[in-house]
Amino acid sequence: MYCCAMVRSKDPRIRSILIERAAQMLADREPVTLRALVKGTSVSTMAVYTYFDGLEGLWKALRQEGFTRLSARLALVEETSDPIRDLSALGSAYLLNGLESPDLYRVMFDATFDLEDPVAADAGLQHLVGAASRARDQGRIRSDVDPLDLATQTWIVGHGLVSLVATGPLPDAVLGYGIPMLTALFVAAGDDPVRCRRSVKSGWSI
Repeated sequence: MYCCAMVRSKDPRIRSILIERAAQMLADREPVTLRALVKGTSVSTMAVYTYFDGLEGLWKALRQEGFTRLSARLALVEETSDPIRDLSALGSAYLLNGLESPDLYRVMFDATFDLEDPVAADAGLQHLVGAASRARDQGRIRSDVDPLDLATQTWIVGHGLVSLVATGPLPDAVLGYGIPMLTALFVAAGDDPVRCRRSVKSGWSI
């Protein structure tokens, strides 16, 4: 008779340990190698293959983790009665998330590796879409403005500033440009200029 080998179930805690370890190594500007990754943990290098099929799979998971953390950060932004303020605050939170973890931020947008769950990665943007929808419902922007388009443009402002400051040549002082850039964007979408600038300044906390 043949004995069936017992299949050991994977421990999600080990997967989390390796992802967290890789994220910390990026934050510390350490090269992520198999040996360096497991150093100081209770797992062996084989765990990287067991849980991720190698370093490439780990990078996919790490990229996904970046979007998961971004979505969690945006979820903490308080929703108020002023949707333009909220949209600006979400843009500000997006920017700060990238500035605080620039190496993980770079991995997030490294299209060399596929995302594990593209729909889940899109959750962060949906926070901005929700604020833009409320702005349209309340008459702050024109009824013909697509909330997804406005949310995407707001995202682009934050992404551009992160890229140029955290990973590029410009100083932190340019982060203040977010206020006139978003004000121009929202006014073009139909908001009152004076009210808009007040809302954007209230939400843009850099």
